[in-house]
Amino acid sequence: MKFNEITEKLNPAVIDSSLTKHPHNNPNIIGLAPVDEAITGQLSYIDGNKFATMVDKTAASALILPIDETLQNQASKKGIAWIATQEPRLMFAQVISLFYQPFRPAPGIHPNAVIDPSVKLGKDIYIGPHVVIERDVTIGDNVCIYPNVVIYPHVSIGSYTILHANCTIHECTQTGSNCVIHSGAVIGSEGFGFVPTPQGWFKMEQSGYVILKDGVEVGCNSTIDRPAVGTTNIGRNTKLDNLVHVAHSCQIGENCALAGQVGLAGGVKLGNNVILAGQVGVANKAKIGDGVIATAQTGIPHDISSGEIVSSSPAVPNKLYLKASAIYKRLPEIYQTLKRLQKKIEGS
Repeated sequence: MKFNEITEKLNPAVIDSSLTKHPHNNPNIIGLAPVDEAITGQLSYIDGNKFATMVDKTAASALILPIDETLQNQASKKGIAWIATQEPRLMFAQVISLFYQPFRPAPGIHPNAVIDPSVKLGKDIYIGPHVVIERDVTIGDNVCIYPNVVIYPHVSIGSYTILHANCTIHECTQTGSNCVIHSGAVIGSEGFGFVPTPQGWFKMEQSGYVILKDGVEVGCNSTIDRPAVGTTNIGRNTKLDNLVHVAHSCQIGENCALAGQVGLAGGVKLGNNVILAGQVGVANKAKIGDGVIATAQTGIPHDISSGEIVSSSPAVPNKLYLKASAIYKRLPEIYQTLKRLQKKIEGS
């Protein structure tokens, strides 16, 4: 694909292009690569000034650059074609879709699928081999269900949703449109409900259900539990990475992102646009406000106000954590200083 074809497909996201100044520099782009691995014929991107040195080092034939005249001039001097935009990483993501489309089978139902007669199927659905769909399930239009998926009774799957191989959808789960459930994920599994008695644990049946709103994605081997009563809700366009656990009765807002190995205890409430980095743990019924960011391995035992950035365990403001971390590295030195001062005081 010629470089000018790519820029035409990306408009109006393109703010400027080297083609306006160097129309003869119109390389053929055969693929994409990270900027430090790119070779002739490939396109890459520079995401901010901290990667500026890569302009001189890369062998890429074309780059997506931020709005920075210095970087643009560097690329032009080296003979690299470029596109300038306010969000280079976002544009690179858009370019990927020009070169790669994920595998999707043509509509059809494999003869080895087991489908209860009561199931309501929409149009243009793909159902792969060894899929099991129990009674009173509703499947929307253009849904893609890969092999070995199991769907329990009374489930509703929204249009254009993709259920990847070997995921399991338990009873009374509802997914919106354009959801993606990756391999090994379990949606609507039983919440951890046991009541202590003198004779041991009494099992509390989990009769509630899980609701995923439109555009939710759930990573491989993640689990979202249904509660004893009521619902577990995942808001529109929220994304869960692999190995995430959402316990019973959690309420997660819109546009949240939960990275790998995040764990939410029962009844946790997240606002909108919350980001939880890898291995963050949130305690039972904690409330996390809109726009909160928790850095990796943060333990959150209490409510967090909107807009805060927190770190460490138990969670503290990120700025305080950074100061404490700097001091922590100097603890041996500080300890020796204290010992010397103590001896000096005792000797006086």
